[in-house]
Amino acid sequence: MGLHVVLYQPEIPQNTGNIMRTCVGVNAKLHLIEPLGFKLDEKTIKRSGVNYIEHLEYVKYPNWDSFLEQNKGKYVFFTRYGNKTPDQEDMTDSNEELYLIFGRESTGIPKQILRKYPNQLIRLPMTDKIRSLNLSNVVCTVLYEALRQRKYKGLYYEEPESMKGPNWIFEEE
Repeated sequence: MGLHVVLYQPEIPQNTGNIMRTCVGVNAKLHLIEPLGFKLDEKTIKRSGVNYIEHLEYVKYPNWDSFLEQNKGKYVFFTRYGNKTPDQEDMTDSNEELYLIFGRESTGIPKQILRKYPNQLIRLPMTDKIRSLNLSNVVCTVLYEALRQRKYKGLYYEEPESMKGPNWIFEEE
Protein backbone atom coordinates (compact mmCIF):
# COMPACT_ATOMS: atom_id res chain seq x y z
CA MET A 1 0.00 0.00 0.00
CA GLY A 2 1.27 3.42 -0.71
CA LEU A 3 1.70 7.07 -0.20
CA HIS A 4 -0.18 9.46 -2.41
CA VAL A 5 0.25 13.19 -2.95
CA VAL A 6 -2.88 14.98 -4.09
CA LEU A 7 -2.61 18.48 -5.55
CA TYR A 8 -5.93 20.28 -5.72
CA GLN A 9 -5.79 22.66 -8.70
CA PRO A 10 -2.07 23.50 -8.55
CA GLU A 11 -1.15 26.79 -10.19
CA ILE A 12 2.65 27.01 -10.38
CA PRO A 13 4.45 24.58 -12.72
CA GLN A 14 7.77 24.85 -10.87
CA ASN A 15 6.14 23.73 -7.62
CA THR A 16 4.44 20.82 -9.35
CA GLY A 17 7.70 19.90 -11.10
CA ASN A 18 9.55 19.82 -7.80
CA ILE A 19 6.76 17.75 -6.25
CA MET A 20 6.94 15.33 -9.19
CA ARG A 21 10.64 14.81 -8.56
CA THR A 22 10.02 14.30 -4.85
CA CYS A 23 7.30 11.73 -5.60
CA VAL A 24 9.71 9.78 -7.80
CA GLY A 25 12.33 9.90 -5.05
CA VAL A 26 10.04 8.45 -2.39
CA ASN A 27 7.81 6.16 -4.50
CA ALA A 28 4.67 8.27 -3.99
CA LYS A 29 1.89 8.43 -6.56
CA LEU A 30 0.83 11.91 -7.64
CA HIS A 31 -2.81 12.89 -8.21
CA LEU A 32 -3.57 16.17 -9.99
CA ILE A 33 -7.06 17.64 -9.75
CA GLU A 34 -7.97 20.02 -12.55
CA PRO A 35 -8.04 22.73 -13.56
CA LEU A 36 -4.28 23.13 -13.52
CA GLY A 37 -2.73 26.59 -13.73
CA PHE A 38 -0.36 25.41 -16.48
CA LYS A 39 -0.11 22.98 -19.37
CA LEU A 40 1.06 19.53 -18.44
CA ASP A 41 3.15 18.94 -21.56
CA GLU A 42 6.71 17.71 -21.97
CA LYS A 43 8.12 21.23 -22.52
CA THR A 44 6.54 22.59 -19.32
CA ILE A 45 7.55 19.56 -17.29
CA LYS A 46 11.17 19.69 -18.51
CA ARG A 47 11.33 23.44 -17.76
CA SER A 48 10.18 22.64 -14.23
CA GLY A 49 13.19 20.42 -13.69
CA VAL A 50 11.58 17.01 -13.92
CA ASN A 51 14.13 14.73 -15.53
CA TYR A 52 12.59 11.59 -14.08
CA ILE A 53 9.06 11.86 -15.51
CA GLU A 54 9.26 8.34 -16.96
CA HIS A 55 9.45 7.04 -13.38
CA LEU A 56 6.53 9.12 -12.10
CA GLU A 57 3.19 7.49 -11.51
CA TYR A 58 0.49 10.14 -11.78
CA VAL A 59 -3.16 10.58 -12.66
CA LYS A 60 -5.17 13.67 -13.61
CA TYR A 61 -8.82 14.10 -12.60
CA PRO A 62 -11.32 16.58 -14.02
CA ASN A 63 -12.62 17.45 -10.54
CA TRP A 64 -12.65 16.57 -6.83
CA ASP A 65 -15.63 14.22 -7.10
CA SER A 66 -13.90 12.19 -9.79
CA PHE A 67 -10.86 11.82 -7.53
CA LEU A 68 -13.06 10.69 -4.60
CA GLU A 69 -14.86 8.09 -6.72
CA GLN A 70 -11.60 6.46 -7.79
CA ASN A 71 -9.54 6.55 -4.59
CA LYS A 72 -10.27 4.99 -1.23
CA GLY A 73 -8.11 5.19 1.86
CA LYS A 74 -7.15 7.67 4.54
CA TYR A 75 -7.33 11.35 3.57
CA VAL A 76 -5.23 13.93 5.38
CA PHE A 77 -5.59 17.59 4.42
CA PHE A 78 -2.86 20.19 4.84
CA THR A 79 -4.18 23.66 5.52
CA ARG A 80 -3.33 26.66 7.62
CA TYR A 81 -6.70 26.04 9.29
CA GLY A 82 -5.61 22.65 10.63
CA ASN A 83 -5.77 22.00 14.34
CA LYS A 84 -2.92 19.50 14.72
CA THR A 85 0.62 18.98 13.47
CA PRO A 86 1.85 16.16 11.20
CA ASP A 87 3.48 14.28 14.08
CA GLN A 88 0.09 14.18 15.83
CA GLU A 89 -1.48 12.37 12.87
CA ASP A 90 -1.00 8.59 12.85
CA MET A 91 0.38 7.72 9.41
CA THR A 92 2.10 4.48 10.47
CA ASP A 93 -0.16 1.93 8.78
CA SER A 94 1.71 0.99 5.61
CA ASN A 95 -1.14 -1.38 4.71
CA GLU A 96 -3.39 1.64 4.22
CA GLU A 97 -3.51 3.93 1.19
CA LEU A 98 -2.59 7.36 2.58
CA TYR A 99 -3.61 10.44 0.60
CA LEU A 100 -1.82 13.65 1.58
CA ILE A 101 -3.94 16.45 0.12
CA PHE A 102 -2.70 19.96 -0.64
CA GLY A 103 -4.53 22.97 -2.06
CA ARG A 104 -3.89 25.70 -4.59
CA GLU A 105 -0.97 27.99 -3.92
CA SER A 106 -3.23 31.06 -3.84
CA THR A 107 -6.34 29.86 -2.03
CA GLY A 108 -5.72 26.40 -0.57
CA ILE A 109 -8.41 23.74 -0.37
CA PRO A 110 -12.01 25.04 -0.53
CA LYS A 111 -13.89 25.28 2.77
CA GLN A 112 -16.71 23.08 1.49
CA ILE A 113 -14.23 20.21 1.15
CA LEU A 114 -12.43 20.85 4.45
CA ARG A 115 -15.70 21.02 6.43
CA LYS A 116 -16.36 17.36 5.65
CA TYR A 117 -13.09 16.26 7.29
CA PRO A 118 -12.70 18.33 10.50
CA ASN A 119 -10.53 15.73 12.27
CA GLN A 120 -8.14 15.30 9.35
CA LEU A 121 -6.91 18.90 9.01
CA ILE A 122 -3.17 19.32 9.61
CA ARG A 123 -0.93 22.38 9.62
CA LEU A 124 2.78 22.93 9.79
CA PRO A 125 3.68 25.25 12.66
CA MET A 126 5.16 28.61 11.62
CA THR A 127 5.36 32.19 12.80
CA ASP A 128 2.58 34.70 12.25
CA LYS A 129 4.85 36.71 9.94
CA ILE A 130 3.86 34.77 6.80
CA ARG A 131 0.59 33.45 5.45
CA SER A 132 1.97 30.12 4.22
CA LEU A 133 5.04 28.15 3.24
CA ASN A 134 5.97 27.15 -0.31
CA LEU A 135 3.80 24.26 -1.50
CA SER A 136 6.62 22.04 -2.72
CA ASN A 137 8.47 22.50 0.59
CA VAL A 138 5.37 21.55 2.57
CA VAL A 139 4.77 18.46 0.43
CA CYS A 140 8.36 17.29 0.94
CA THR A 141 8.25 17.93 4.70
CA VAL A 142 4.98 16.07 5.11
CA LEU A 143 6.02 13.13 2.93
CA TYR A 144 9.12 12.63 5.04
CA GLU A 145 7.09 12.76 8.24
CA ALA A 146 4.83 10.02 6.84
CA LEU A 147 7.89 8.05 5.73
CA ARG A 148 9.53 8.48 9.15
CA GLN A 149 6.40 7.12 10.80
CA ARG A 150 6.47 4.19 8.37
CA LYS A 151 10.17 3.54 9.10
CA TYR A 152 11.11 4.62 5.53
CA LYS A 153 9.63 1.38 4.21
CA GLY A 154 10.62 0.71 0.63
CA LEU A 155 13.31 3.40 0.48
CA TYR A 156 17.01 3.02 0.01
CA TYR A 157 18.86 4.20 3.11
CA GLU A 158 20.74 1.30 4.62
CA GLU A 159 22.65 0.28 1.49
CA PRO A 160 25.70 2.15 0.18
CA GLU A 161 25.20 5.00 -2.26
CA SER A 162 24.14 3.49 -5.58
CA MET A 163 25.14 6.05 -8.23
CA LYS A 164 28.80 6.75 -7.43
CA GLY A 165 29.57 3.70 -5.34
CA PRO A 166 30.09 3.09 -1.63
CA ASN A 167 33.71 4.30 -1.57
CA TRP A 168 33.37 7.48 -3.65
CA ILE A 169 34.24 9.84 -0.78
CA PHE A 170 37.51 7.97 -0.22
CA GLU A 171 38.63 7.93 -3.87
CA GLU A 172 41.50 10.17 -4.94
CA GLU A 173 40.62 13.15 -7.14
